[in-house]
Amino acid sequence: MKIVFLDAYSIGDADMSALEALGEWTAYEQTAPDQVIARCTGADVVITNKVKLMQPELEALPGLKLICIAATGMNNVDLTTAARKSITVKNVADYSTDSVAELTVTLALDLMHHSAYYDRYVKSGKYSASGRFTHHDRPFAEINGKNWGIIGMGHIGRRVAEIASAFGAHVFYYSTSGKNLDAGYPHKSLNGLLAESDIISIHAPLNSQTHYLIDYNALCLMKPNAYLINVGRGGIVKETDLVQALRERRLAGAGLDVFEQEPLPGDHPLLSADIQDQLLLTPHLAWASAEARQRLVGTMVQHIKDYFG
Repeated sequence: MKIVFLDAYSIGDADMSALEALGEWTAYEQTAPDQVIARCTGADVVITNKVKLMQPELEALPGLKLICIAATGMNNVDLTTAARKSITVKNVADYSTDSVAELTVTLALDLMHHSAYYDRYVKSGKYSASGRFTHHDRPFAEINGKNWGIIGMGHIGRRVAEIASAFGAHVFYYSTSGKNLDAGYPHKSLNGLLAESDIISIHAPLNSQTHYLIDYNALCLMKPNAYLINVGRGGIVKETDLVQALRERRLAGAGLDVFEQEPLPGDHPLLSADIQDQLLLTPHLAWASAEARQRLVGTMVQHIKDYFG
């Protein structure tokens, strides 16, 4: 069995020895679009995280039997062509629920407690020179008693709801599909959630219903002391509108782990100096705890074993 991993950098230092033991193994750190066919030729199994396998590539790979997607989303594979050519496609679901939920809460805590500011204050020497045992120029708030609105109450949204509830937050949610209306927490309209929440976290997929769901008009409905966290998908929040809303103090701050374009362009307005104290930005890593990446590898190993018996 020949196995090719097209973008192994995506799972970092996860132990892939169990995958390597399954057959003839080749792992590439990254693969450009014009390299896909050559690298996959002769492979029985191709593993990809973000490298696209669309109709032209699949038509050129008659021996390909199984595609393992090292992620949950399947939009980088032409599923129609794969089905027509009897190529099995397997993704990995629910491996990163705790990882994403914990980073969500981390972003909320860091934003509300102004952790970056106070860290800089001490390290700059200002604390040492102050002659005072404490400093609280930026008052911080507790999660306890706050309203936490969740957009997208799937597995990750539910886990965030559990953690937020443990902190003492009042949790409610908005279903982007309009179908999940009995998730064990109060359901709100989108406008109601935006207006009432002190913390809003997004855990929804990007589709026609969620694209630019959070635009300038939506941001203007938020409380001026509220925080927005997006760990769902870039494109749910209209980033240029978020920058404008932050500059106008329509909300207190935002934490983003996902972006419309990844990596984030170096000249993006989100990197503007005047809004950095209101922002926490992480490079699409909420899913990627060491434990989650290892679970990902383990599930792909099982997919391959199940397919080949």
